Amino acid sequence: MRKFISDFKKLVKLRLTLTVVFSASICFLMGSMMQHHINWFNWMILTVGGFLVTGAANGFNEIIEKDLDKLMRRTMDRPIPSGDMTTGQALVMSLIMGISGTYLLLQLNFPTGVLSVFSIFLYAFVYTPMKRRSPIAVFIGAFPGALPPLIGYFAAFHEPQISWVPVILFLIQFVWQFPHFWAIAWVLDDDYKRAGFRLLPTTKQDKTSAFITLLSTLILIPVSLMPTVYLMPSGQAFGGNIYGIVALVAGIYFFWQAVQLFLRQDVPSAKKLMYTSFFYLPLLQLTLLFDFIAK
Repeated sequence: MRKFISDFKKLVKLRLTLTVVFSASICFLMGSMMQHHINWFNWMILTVGGFLVTGAANGFNEIIEKDLDKLMRRTMDRPIPSGDMTTGQALVMSLIMGISGTYLLLQLNFPTGVLSVFSIFLYAFVYTPMKRRSPIAVFIGAFPGALPPLIGYFAAFHEPQISWVPVILFLIQFVWQFPHFWAIAWVLDDDYKRAGFRLLPTTKQDKTSAFITLLSTLILIPVSLMPTVYLMPSGQAFGGNIYGIVALVAGIYFFWQAVQLFLRQDVPSAKKLMYTSFFYLPLLQLTLLFDFIAK
C-alpha cells in the first residue's frame, strides 16, 4: 500500500497538483467574498475535483512521455519508466480521475467543468508533444497553467458573471509562468537536452534567453498591479494599498533576480530566480485575498 501511494504521488506530480489546487481555491474564496458568502461544500468539491483533473492531466503527460522520462535523471524514478506501474494502469487511473474530476466540477457550473476539460486537453495533448519541437511550448503551456484562477473564481458562482476580475487573475498567473518555467528550464537544461526538450527562448543558456526572461519579469510588474486600478461596482479597487505595496516590492525583487541571471548567465542565479518564482505567486494571491477580506 505504501508503494502504491508513493507511485500515485509521482504519477499525479503531487506538489504541482497541490499548487494548482491552492491557486484555484484562493480564487474561489475571492469570488465568494465578492458575494459575501462562502459555500464550503462547493469549496470542497472544487478542491477534490481540481485535484483529480490536475492529477489526470499529469498522468496523461507521463504516459505520453514515458520513454523520454527514462532519459532524464529527475524523472527516471517515476512509476512508468521505472517499471513500477504499467502504461495501462496509469491510463485507467488517469481516465478515472479525469472523468470523476470533471463530473464533480460540472456540479458547480458548466463553465467550470468545460474549462477543466480544456485544461487537460491543452496540457496533455498540445503542450506535452510541443515541448520537443519548439520553445513556443512554454507559451502554449501558459494557457492551461493560468486556468486554475479562472476555474476557481467561476466555481464560486452559481451562474458565472462576466467580469474583469477573473481575467486579471488569469493574466497575472499567465505572465508569471514565463520567468518561472524559463528559470526551471535553465536549471534543468542538461537534463532536458537528454530528452530533446526545447524550452528556453533560444533553446540555449545564452544572453538572449536571459534577457527575454528578464523582460518577462518586467512585464509582470504592471500586470500584477492591475488589481489596484480596476474598480469594482462598489467603487473600490479590487486590490488595495497593502496588495499594491506587496506586489510592487515582490515584483522588483523578482526582476532583480532576473537581472542577476542576465549578468551572470549561470545555474546558481537561475536557481535563485526559480525559488523566487515559487514564493511569488502564492504571496500575491494570499495578499490579494486578505486585502480584499480586510475591506
